[in-house]
Amino acid sequence: MSRLNVGLVGCGMAADEYVKGAGAFQTFDIVACADVDADRGQAFAEKHGVEPVSVEELLAADGVDVVLNLTPPAAHEALVAATLDAGKHSYTEKPLALSVDAGRALVEHALAAGLRLGCAPDTFLGTAYETARLVIERGDIGVPIGVTAQMLTAGPDTWHSNADVFYRAGGGPLLDVGPYYLTAMVALLGPIVAASGFVATPTVERELRVGPRAGERFAVEVPTHVAAALRFASGSLATITVSFEARGRYESGMFVHGTEGSLLLPDANGFAADVKIRSDHSDWQPVAHGPRRDIDRRGIGLHDLVEAVSEGRPHRASGELALHVLEAVHAILRSADERITVEVSSLPAPVASMKLNP
Repeated sequence: MSRLNVGLVGCGMAADEYVKGAGAFQTFDIVACADVDADRGQAFAEKHGVEPVSVEELLAADGVDVVLNLTPPAAHEALVAATLDAGKHSYTEKPLALSVDAGRALVEHALAAGLRLGCAPDTFLGTAYETARLVIERGDIGVPIGVTAQMLTAGPDTWHSNADVFYRAGGGPLLDVGPYYLTAMVALLGPIVAASGFVATPTVERELRVGPRAGERFAVEVPTHVAAALRFASGSLATITVSFEARGRYESGMFVHGTEGSLLLPDANGFAADVKIRSDHSDWQPVAHGPRRDIDRRGIGLHDLVEAVSEGRPHRASGELALHVLEAVHAILRSADERITVEVSSLPAPVASMKLNP
């Protein structure tokens, strides 16, 4: 299989993770970078040994096959569309777009162009969640009946120098961290068909704590604490709570409950491999599986997309899956606003297993 060349746009913290982990993948090389801040792009290029170019030059470059979009959420739609117009495959950070209509247009654009559109998160492809899928398919916990998930933290203003972007449209805990858990749920249990939600914004003004802008205050424009209930096409039910209001804490995890037992899964915003099972009033027991793979890191979704191009099969972290999760997120927000249960109409194809052998 020939390796594809990747050009990334957006030289922030996420870009560092992708480039540092790229050596684990034999499917692609990150060869160029671009940023609206030319100085930041230049510094990133020198740090990682890639070519610094403008966004326009990257999109026009014959030597770039895939554009990795690591820009803020508000820029995702325009850059993905420009990437597809340039005849290149696109892999973007979540969310796919700010609105469901915009996300649907991007999926249709890629399909019409015969190009691949992938979207983070890809943590659901890690060993832990692939192991959980096998355990569920084996029937070890009986018939799945529900999921409980939570991710509560103080918010990115405590560690990100430009954290205000996470408190604008396209941000907040539901769109920033919610997709890790919602995507994992859909991969394990199938599509969501309805959602109900409640939201709150206890802290309406925040202060940047780190970086050159430290001390700068900004208004919060999105909900910062969200609780939701979900119904799946399979009949399973789920609850999820995500928050940027839990100061001094990082609490996360997911339980999958079945008629005969439950699974305890690690933080969906990472690649920890521990999975535990409990049934018949027993204590939690570890689920045996192979060692954590070297490819269990940011970039596994991009790797799978490139591999899928060569093999002529669907990729797993797809635009269709991201669109479904985006629709579920907006259903939760609409439910909270209108005080109704909102149906979710999109039905993504089942996510194929990566066939681990625990």
